Parts: sequence; structure tokens; C-alpha cells
Amino acid sequence: MYDVIVIGSGPGGYVAAIRCAQLGMKTAIVEKYNTLGGTCLNVGCIPSKALLDSSEKYYESLHHFAAHGIEIKSHKLDFKKMLERKAQVVSQTCDGIKFLMKKNKIDVLHGVGSFINKSEIEVTRTEGSTQKITSKKFIIATGSKPSSLPTITIDKKRIITSTEALALDEIPTHIIVIGGGVIGIEMASIFARLGSKVSVVEYMDRIVGTMDNDISSGLQKSISKLGVTFYLSHKVESAIAKGKKVNVLATSLKDNSQLELNGDYCLVAIGRKAYTDELGLDKIGISCDEKGRIPTDNNLHTTVDTIYAIGDVVAGPMLAHKAEEEGVYVAEHIAGQHPHIDYNPIPGVVYTWPEGAGVGKTEDELKSKGIKYKMGKFPFAASGRARASMDTDGFVKVLADEKTDEILGVHILGPRAADMIAEAVVAMEYRASAEDIARICHAHPTFTEALKEAALATTDNRAWHI
Repeated sequence: MYDVIVIGSGPGGYVAAIRCAQLGMKTAIVEKYNTLGGTCLNVGCIPSKALLDSSEKYYESLHHFAAHGIEIKSHKLDFKKMLERKAQVVSQTCDGIKFLMKKNKIDVLHGVGSFINKSEIEVTRTEGSTQKITSKKFIIATGSKPSSLPTITIDKKRIITSTEALALDEIPTHIIVIGGGVIGIEMASIFARLGSKVSVVEYMDRIVGTMDNDISSGLQKSISKLGVTFYLSHKVESAIAKGKKVNVLATSLKDNSQLELNGDYCLVAIGRKAYTDELGLDKIGISCDEKGRIPTDNNLHTTVDTIYAIGDVVAGPMLAHKAEEEGVYVAEHIAGQHPHIDYNPIPGVVYTWPEGAGVGKTEDELKSKGIKYKMGKFPFAASGRARASMDTDGFVKVLADEKTDEILGVHILGPRAADMIAEAVVAMEYRASAEDIARICHAHPTFTEALKEAALATTDNRAWHI
């Protein structure tokens, strides 16, 4: 019998398994697929970042190298080689997880894990053989899968999800992206940089609707420079593939006018939903909520005393780093420790260029809750480091409590925003004030000076360089 069995080997699952093993528990991890790492490492975060980086380098060489005095007489895009590099990055990362399992003496079982009762699961391997294993505790970390619309059939050939989009063997002539969230916008950026015509159809009146409104509007302006066309406030009625073409029909929510788009691929990127199929939850009395998620208490404990759930299968943002923190929390809770998670300072990032990142409350959230705040904003156009690298799009915005000066939210659109946001996260974890960041010496010239300047600007417009 194991002390803990983790079902799912994505970031939440494998980190939970490692922490359990570190705490002296006999641990096993069950993974449906042949490779470890889940969606994030295999068909999500890692491969998309590899292509985002490659496509950005290609775009830079076409449009910006000349300004640096670098002349390239002929450009040739080897898309096959680009995909091979992506695959190598994925392989190396997944092999790294395999090594960590071996290092921490965690047993790895490949197959579908399904509950027989609250102490036993059956693992069904690809070839059909089965194995029953028992454990004192279980952690469900099976992640999520792409959502679709009831009027659309995803054929995985012409009407595709992000999984297929990351494995296309050709650059689309015209790709229609349904959904202007993080996944849709990142994929739109990749293909636009590589020369595709890209059309984004979004139901809301802005893109990346979970982020601060200034990031949404600034990001749309920036990505529009790549040639991406946005159709906001549009409801998609249908997407039909015929041969090598896809026809998409949508209706404007503003004037009821009809929109018809024709392309060679249609990417459905309207979000993700919890993946709990084949777990046999009905056998152990666990019922999912209206969104398909597993209900848990504050300790991520399900209604069954031996079972916990983390990551995309529970409430909250579907973020790999959120799942990791929950995995550590559960492992330590099982061990009798008293861990802690504050969900407010968990950052969100969109890996376009410029990158968008935010943590804490947005302005709209503060307004809706009637919280009085002050705001400081600093543009990268005024940053010497940003001018040196020709990355002047974007800004840093700091939101602080009007009376106490405590930082309530930080939102960044700009170069290396994904890395810069970590400073804001640390500050918020320690309940820092805007004055605290303003008083900290930042190296010059750096992108992070913009955060210091924005913090200065929250009080009497004290920023030095604007």
C-alpha cells in the first residue's frame, strides 16, 4: 500500500508527488499518456513558448535587425526545423520530470486510473492490461482539456484546438481564431509573425478579459501591428470545414450584422474545462459542480476523506503555477503540517511580445467593490533600457490603497513582464506599500526601473522620468 497516489503528472501532480516523497511518504504517480508532464509540458505551456520564442526571433530578423545595423540579405524560414526544435525542448523537459521521479523514488504507472473505492484504484494500460493498487490518500491532478461550442465540431484537421495548432506541418494561409483569451492571442501571435493572415473572433468587447483593461487595450494595439484583425463583440454561429477550407459565421452583438470568414484553419480557443473523465468519481460518491469541477474545502479536501484534488479540476484560475502551489499545500497538509496559500497574489501572464502580466486586483475589480485606490503608471517609452532594446510598447501600472498605500494590484504590459511581475508578487506577499517599492534601489538601466517609477507615481506624481 502506498501513502499517496497522485493521478495526473502535470505541474500540479508531479510537484505534489515530489513533495510527498520529500516528506517521507511512499508515493506513486499515475499518468494516462506515455510521457510525463501533462498538458503543460507536452502540448501547452512549453511547446507554445518554444514557438513563441522562435517566431519572435524570425519576426525581429525581418523587421528590426536593420535598425541595429544587422543586414540579412536573404531570409528563409525552415518551419520543419522550428518544429523539431520545439519537439526537442518538450522531450528534454519531459525527460527531466522522468529523472525527478526516479531521483525521489516515486513509482510511475502509465495508464488510466479509475477509483474502485476510496482506498483503491485500477490502472488500465494502453494495451488493455489492468493493475489494482491501494493507498491511504489520493491526489487528483488530471488537469483540463480544450472547450468547444455546441455548434462546432472539432475534427482536429481543419477545425482544431491548441494541441493540433502546435503540431501543424504547414504555416496557415489564413487562420481564424475563435476566442481572444490567453491561448488564442498567443497562438495568433505565433502565426501572424510567421506570415499567416490571422482573424480573431471574440465574444467579449475586449481580448484577454481576465486581465486589467489597460493591458487588454494595449495588447490589442500591439498585436494589431502584426497584422492581426480583431472582431470583438461577436458570437460565433458556426464553423464548417469542407476540404481544405473552413467557413466561419458570426453575429455582431452590437448591431446584429453578419460576419463571414473563410480560411484554411480554424482554431477554437474559448477556454478549457476540467478533465475528470474515466476517474470513476460516481463510484466513490464525488459529484462535480455545474462547471465540471471537483468541489473541495479550504484544504483542497474532497467530500471523501481519503481524496484531495488540485489544479484545473478545482475552482480558480487554470494556471500551472497555481496547481504547483496547491500540490505542495496538499502534500504538507497530509503530512500534518500547516501550509498556506494566498490566491490573491498569484500572477497571470500572456506570453506575447510585449508580454502582459498582472497580479492582485484590476481597476475594474476595485471599482466594483467600492475600494478607494490611487494609481501610478509609467510608460516603457520613457525607459532608457526599453529604448535601447527597441521595446517601448507598454507600461507598468501600480494600484495602491488610498489610505494605507498597500499595493492592491500591479499590471505590466511590456518586455519581460512575465519575469518582472515576480517583484510585485513578493511585495504583495509581504503586504508592502507602493512607497516600499519606490524606496528600493533598482539597477540602472533595467526594465524593472519602470516598476519603481510607477510606484513613485502613485503619490503626488513623484515619478522622475515623466
